[in-house]
Amino acid sequence: MIEKDYILVGLGLSGLALAHKLEEEGKSFSVFENYSQFSSRVAGGVMNPIILKRFTLAWDAHLQMPVAVNFYQTLEDKFQQTFIKKIPIYRRFSSIKEQNDWFAASDKPILKNFLSPTLTHKISNIKASFAFGEVKEAYVVNTEKLLDSYISYLKEKESLNEKKFQHNKLEVNNNCVFYENIKAKKIIFCEGVGMHNNPFFNWLPLGRNKGEYLIIKSEDLQLKKSVKSSVFIHSLGKNTYKVGATYDHTATLPEPTKEAKQQLIKQLDKLIDCPYKVIGQEAGLRPTVIDRKPLLGAHKEHKNVLVCNGFGSRGVMIAPSAAKWLIDYSERSIELPKDVSVKRFEKEN
Repeated sequence: MIEKDYILVGLGLSGLALAHKLEEEGKSFSVFENYSQFSSRVAGGVMNPIILKRFTLAWDAHLQMPVAVNFYQTLEDKFQQTFIKKIPIYRRFSSIKEQNDWFAASDKPILKNFLSPTLTHKISNIKASFAFGEVKEAYVVNTEKLLDSYISYLKEKESLNEKKFQHNKLEVNNNCVFYENIKAKKIIFCEGVGMHNNPFFNWLPLGRNKGEYLIIKSEDLQLKKSVKSSVFIHSLGKNTYKVGATYDHTATLPEPTKEAKQQLIKQLDKLIDCPYKVIGQEAGLRPTVIDRKPLLGAHKEHKNVLVCNGFGSRGVMIAPSAAKWLIDYSERSIELPKDVSVKRFEKEN
């Protein structure tokens, strides 16, 4: 029998952040990941503190951003690789009213560090009838490279199990859990939309939001920044760019679709005025929650069975903070923020 402090089920950004935090705490763990959920891998990776539709600060972004930047930079030092890059985001305005709303937002104390009050009037090869506003404190994270690096690391440590986790094989006692040949003090589920099949937490209101992206190549575009209009576009290097994303709350399958491809091409054609070629398409199911806050905490009856899920499209920014909150709760009985605790939904069940 192998004895561990924790079993982690799922290795998206949530599972990775938890594994890193547990290692910092000196805790042993085994990770189960069968690559059936890959929203983190295909995510746009843009870490943007601003809701660009309304020019407002994303939920607690001013607190989460420093934690996230430090987290990714720490992993860069650990693996001697580059995962995070600071990059300005330029929001293309569609009216004079939007420009005026931007000025008003940039004057608010909480937004001054994020929104530039100086407008940009032209970006090469980007169509624009009005100006652009710059989000100064934004980053892009290469999530695929990061996950691949961490998976290799876990394999070297013999801490990764690539078989599908079967919930019916889990035995839960008061002070430990058993799964096959592993005995652990606790288990944390971070399965993304796979949580719908989890008998311990399938009562939680986890939704799906399918996002699709295009990968394009253009030697003429020469874009060194991210631009947001009806779609996002940012550079991947070597004249390739990621374009996205779609949002589909009704889809249940993660495969790319022709409809989404046509939708993104139509929006892209309205944004850029140079030749390009579509060289790839990606899709994933984002785990979402009705109040747009994560789901963290313990099972109502089994306090050693925990969940960390529901990050939606901002997982790249939220996951590092969420990992800290959950491990503080698990190891030191520090109460979770009310906004993220699963207790906010317990009365409904």
